[in-house]
Amino acid sequence: MSSRVHAIHVAPGRKIPTRRVGSVEAEAGVGLVGDRYHGARHRHVTVQALDDLEAAAEVLGRPVDPGLTRRNITLDHGPIPTRPGERISIAGVELEVVRIAAPCRLLDDWLGDGAMQALRSPRGGTVFRLLSSGTIRVGDEAAVPDPG
Repeated sequence: MSSRVHAIHVAPGRKIPTRRVGSVEAEAGVGLVGDRYHGARHRHVTVQALDDLEAAAEVLGRPVDPGLTRRNITLDHGPIPTRPGERISIAGVELEVVRIAAPCRLLDDWLGDGAMQALRSPRGGTVFRLLSSGTIRVGDEAAVPDPG
């Protein structure tokens, strides 16, 4: 199954608002250039799905802006792999699941009361490590490779 990159967001530091970009450089084993987790050991990129944000919006009773969730890449639809070791490819860049992304307390500050609860698993996205390098752009295809 494939989907497309709907949005890309990076933030240079903690508690600094994310910035929407049209493309980002992904560096294998390092992270997304310009993002706060660039250089982290395993947390290189976070991915969420727009349909999960729409489900969270129904719970909240208001829209959820993808940039306010602090996830890096928003796909137009899921599902997004969640089990450690599973993989996804975005524009030829290989990503491997580290863990489910837990929502942080800042979500209630950025999105309003109840946001942290509305974005709990399975709607909170997934943390990945980068296995290869390349440029990821809005509109690029994202696919889960065949297991064989």
